[in-house]
Amino acid sequence: MQILRKKIVLSGLKNGKINIEGFIFVSHLPPDPRGSKSLLKKCFLWERSDVPEKISTLTEKDILVLRLDLTDRSSHEAATNSVIKHFGKIDVLVNNGGRSQRSLFMDTNLDVYSAIMELNYLGTISLTKHVLKHMIERKRGKIVTVSSVMGIMGAPLASGYCASKHALQGFFNSLRTELTDYPEISIINICPGPVQSKIIQNVFTENLGRKSLPLFNGMPTDRCVRLTLVSTANDLKEAWISDHPYLAVCYLWQYAPTWAWWLMNRMGKRRIQNFKSGVVSLFLSPPLTCVSLPC
Repeated sequence: MQILRKKIVLSGLKNGKINIEGFIFVSHLPPDPRGSKSLLKKCFLWERSDVPEKISTLTEKDILVLRLDLTDRSSHEAATNSVIKHFGKIDVLVNNGGRSQRSLFMDTNLDVYSAIMELNYLGTISLTKHVLKHMIERKRGKIVTVSSVMGIMGAPLASGYCASKHALQGFFNSLRTELTDYPEISIINICPGPVQSKIIQNVFTENLGRKSLPLFNGMPTDRCVRLTLVSTANDLKEAWISDHPYLAVCYLWQYAPTWAWWLMNRMGKRRIQNFKSGVVSLFLSPPLTCVSLPC
């Protein structure tokens, strides 16, 4: 399937793993001979908060930008109808909105867990429900959900985030089984590792605050987006998009869980020690010393 002149809804453009700059950049790249023959040509984009003044060189009629709060579920139906009215149809929904977490469970207010699930999980499936109704009427479409490798494994300091991503994995895998009467509707789960995006800068902490964390050396956004589009074009049910060692750990979880638990326990203990000492790092990345983490 060619992703050519398709109407695509993308949520979480500002703080999601797939940010707007990477999405537009990849939309103008030449075809990838290893995957889809063509990439995005026309799209409409959904934004949860701030909207950039200039998006790309696409014409005004090619893009519709709407402010959308995933936690305001009462607004999702009207927003969906606005998009359908503007473009006539929705071919692809990319669920990209969400926030990460950096806090120990015993130190974290349960309101944080409620907020994580409301945004990452319930907000996503609410938007999906309204768009899916339209796709069922057309008997075709693609629902792409940007989950995480943390939806496959567990990690310290991210128990709520991992729970929300595991919930998404379980929900969309179950939803796929309910759509067997609609073979032209695809459910695609994308599981990225660390990506150079703003999601790491807007994490949940112990008390619904935000901490600005350093940007780490993750996968370039344009590569993550390209692989996401290739996965979408080829209707992959699940795609792990990550560099090593995260990708290797995913395979350990799949094929050698005993070894995976051994590794995670060792790395997890070290990460918790670093966190308590004021040293910030991703789970399997070298630590960075952070003098101040402004809330």
